[in-house]
Amino acid sequence: MGDIIVSFSNWIWGTPILILLLGGGSYFFIHSGFIPFRKMGHAVRLLSGKYDDDLAPGQITSKQALFAAIASTVGLGNISGVAIALNMGGPGAIFWMWVAAFVGMATKFYTCSLAIMYRGHDSAGEVQGGPMYVIDTAMGKKWKFMSYIFCIAGVIGLLAIFQANQLTAVLQAVILEPDTMEETVRNRWIIGVILMLMTAVVILGGIKRIAAVASALVPFMVGIYFFTVLIIVVQYFGDIPEMLKLIFVDAFTGNAVMGGAVGSVIIVGARRAAFSNEAGIGTAPMVHGQSKNSEPIREGLIAMLGPFIDTVVVCTLTALAILLTGVWETTENDGVKLTLSAFEIGIPGIGKYLLMISVLVFALSTMFTYSYYGHKCMNYLFGADKADYYNYFYLATIVMGAVVSLEVVVSLVDGMYAIMAFPNMIAAIYLAPKVKAASKDYFARIKERNLR
Repeated sequence: MGDIIVSFSNWIWGTPILILLLGGGSYFFIHSGFIPFRKMGHAVRLLSGKYDDDLAPGQITSKQALFAAIASTVGLGNISGVAIALNMGGPGAIFWMWVAAFVGMATKFYTCSLAIMYRGHDSAGEVQGGPMYVIDTAMGKKWKFMSYIFCIAGVIGLLAIFQANQLTAVLQAVILEPDTMEETVRNRWIIGVILMLMTAVVILGGIKRIAAVASALVPFMVGIYFFTVLIIVVQYFGDIPEMLKLIFVDAFTGNAVMGGAVGSVIIVGARRAAFSNEAGIGTAPMVHGQSKNSEPIREGLIAMLGPFIDTVVVCTLTALAILLTGVWETTENDGVKLTLSAFEIGIPGIGKYLLMISVLVFALSTMFTYSYYGHKCMNYLFGADKADYYNYFYLATIVMGAVVSLEVVVSLVDGMYAIMAFPNMIAAIYLAPKVKAASKDYFARIKERNLR
């Protein structure tokens, strides 16, 4: 079964998904008039809350929605995923992660604008947003099958098994250091149960509690990680230009790992970027669709900041730590253990503990938010009265994720992500003219207001 999952994931993450995410994102990037570059400042100003409308439909503020979306994306994909990218694709994969991030910003602008523009209602009458409701509301019944495909893949792909797996690995390596296989297995079960209980306290309180916790965790976790990596970067400051040169050169040669297979380096970078910032996958529209916002373009602009913070900032920090310390060439470690090696070399003695704190906060924040995404998919498929059952299934799989193989876990999640991307991106491309028209109207009104 594991071999089938890995083979399927490798197949679906070939040329079609690359064209869909990078090609579709590039289309949005150009179609929007390069909005990630032109309107970044305006998007940042919107976070002040000056334009919030408490009377608008929805459950949380736009800022809370952004932090909840970042909580789900700034996670182990930024620590473990970057290490996997460097291992599989070499330094050049980081460049293609950056490219994927900027086109991903345009993608999130479109998909999250649509999440407000075309909201729907669940079986309990609650306002809901997300790709499934966009498809239903804007595209009609003949496209409804895409909503089902998205939600079925979401119920499986949005489990926290990857986070549980990698968090368990780092806790074992840093704190427990088991001597035998029996101890390793026992420890994994114990850690899995503890993680399940910690997650249950938050997710059983619903989206308002999840958003409140995410709003508190996100600034703290990004800040502590930035400070920790800065300590490493300062020590190797003189080597930074050489490492940046290596990233750019290897992006177009693939010499470091793939023996000149540039296409493979691009695929690795795009795949890890999608896993990290989830642009095009359809998760962020589900939480941004719950914002108390009646301006779709405003929500899209705020959502656009997610991939920049996640991939351009946090993933680059991890890449620099791994490249500057040289562990990507001198160790056989993979995933989070490779990043752990970099921190141990960069900050001897306490580096591994600082990383452990970051991993713990990153993983838990992701695990809290993913439960909400899966809950929404369950709600759509089976109704609001059945959706809460998903939380118990989700919690049980955290324990499972703590004890299974990394390759199978990553492949299962990647495969489901790819399936979710197809209906989400097809709907966004189909409805792109609607976003373009709304964007022109929004900025015309902003300009008129400023001229008064």
